[in-house]
Amino acid sequence: MKITSDFLVIGSGIAGLSYALKVADRGTVAVVTKRDMSETATNLAQGGIAAVLSEHDSFDAHAEDTMVAGAFLSHEDVVRMVVESGPEAIRDLIDWGVEFTRGEDDNYDLTREGGHSHRRILHSKDITGREIERALVEAVRKHPNITLYENHIAIDLITEAKTANRQILPNRCLGAYVLDIPGNDVITFGARFTVLATGGAGKVYLYTCNPDVATGDGVAMAYRAGASIANMEFMQFHPTTLFHPHAKRFLISEAVRGEGAILKRRDGTAFMGEYHKLKDLAPRDVVARAIDNEMKVHGDDCVFLDITHKGPDYIKERFPNIYETCLSFGIDMTVDPLPVVPAAHYLCGGVVVDTWGETNIGNLFAIGETSCTGLHGANRLASNSLLEGVVYGNRAAIRCIERVTDHLPPFPSIEPWDCGSATCSDEEVVVAHNWDEIRRSMWNYVGIVRSNKRLVRALRRITMIQEEITDYYWDFLITSDLIELRNIATIAELIVRCALERHESRGLHYTIDYPDTDDGNWKRDTVVSKGL
Repeated sequence: MKITSDFLVIGSGIAGLSYALKVADRGTVAVVTKRDMSETATNLAQGGIAAVLSEHDSFDAHAEDTMVAGAFLSHEDVVRMVVESGPEAIRDLIDWGVEFTRGEDDNYDLTREGGHSHRRILHSKDITGREIERALVEAVRKHPNITLYENHIAIDLITEAKTANRQILPNRCLGAYVLDIPGNDVITFGARFTVLATGGAGKVYLYTCNPDVATGDGVAMAYRAGASIANMEFMQFHPTTLFHPHAKRFLISEAVRGEGAILKRRDGTAFMGEYHKLKDLAPRDVVARAIDNEMKVHGDDCVFLDITHKGPDYIKERFPNIYETCLSFGIDMTVDPLPVVPAAHYLCGGVVVDTWGETNIGNLFAIGETSCTGLHGANRLASNSLLEGVVYGNRAAIRCIERVTDHLPPFPSIEPWDCGSATCSDEEVVVAHNWDEIRRSMWNYVGIVRSNKRLVRALRRITMIQEEITDYYWDFLITSDLIELRNIATIAELIVRCALERHESRGLHYTIDYPDTDDGNWKRDTVVSKGL
């Protein structure tokens, strides 16, 4: 079976859906998402979206905060472009039906988060992502030119280099092979433009606040197709995830610290003043390492986030979702500090793109967390991710619309998916065991604090697992679990390879072998590619 469209979007978070809405009036759009439309990292975002809207704030200040948080590895031109695009991005979201929280004066209520020098975070209570996802999904479902394919998972990109017309250069993307999960059928999706918006890769680690879909599919597919990948060593660990046996990946928003919460040891001693001048409002990499150190030094399983001094009425009004969720686990945050630990949260690296979201493969774009735009550098500033998604969704749309009427070379014929002699597997346990081993190895050896010895150990094991996966992949019929396992193995390899290459500590990459920051040699991106 073959499905063709002008625009193929793989992923249904803020980046993918904003792009789809921008191009839909100019052609047909296919949106492929491997679960329900709303099962995305966007939907889980609590804090908000950063933009300069206050007369007391400035683009210069937002840009400086972004550069500082990114350990000055962020690309200044990209930073300026994104922050200056913030007000327009907010207008787009409002036009699509997003309702942000307003204050008593009817102006938008702006909050502050770690690393920000001003209040510039728009939010919808403490469920900002859910509100954004709701509005975008409603708008997308109403548009007649957009067709949605839920429970469909992309397997691999189709590129010119993989067709019979290998002599045609430069290489360009023709679409993707996609597994219809309930139908157990591989469909060929052909498109003039393909956009990867598959989100992050937190599931490569044992403990993460990411949704189950965060298996790095877009980055892995792009790497296999020959795209350049950068800065994979910079995996952000969110400092404050609820520590409770039944609270699977529940994140305590950065905005809680932004509104005055204090991190404390078990005995009630505040400790962030010992690590950074901004104390509890320090950037995430600093706070995560501080918590990690506190837990190791004192032998505790967690630290505590205390906002009880703000009073019950304020807490319930400002953080209703967090309050109710914690209460469901028997924790009343108006009375008791919240037990918290770091967890894998955001991939600052990804597919290398230009300022329009295009990769080094023609007609292939990557936006949102899947991409490496240069905005985040070595550590993402809180609430810049949703902003980046909207800005690059718009810029990628502009570039595609400019080209949609251009004369493109004739598309070569695309061969249908060939399953060869593969059979149904009776060894699904192998997939589960390899999945678990990768995630444990990454958590134990490639976590918040690293060393060359640990990294080499992780790479050795990951390489062995990849050999097993390759054999399994060609011997048995494809399944969604196998696709995701193959992808997280690729992501794990890329993270370790980039971490081994960077001989310094910067932002989210801290290694005991190179504890200092070396601007002379390493103030640059770490770029890897597979080639063809």
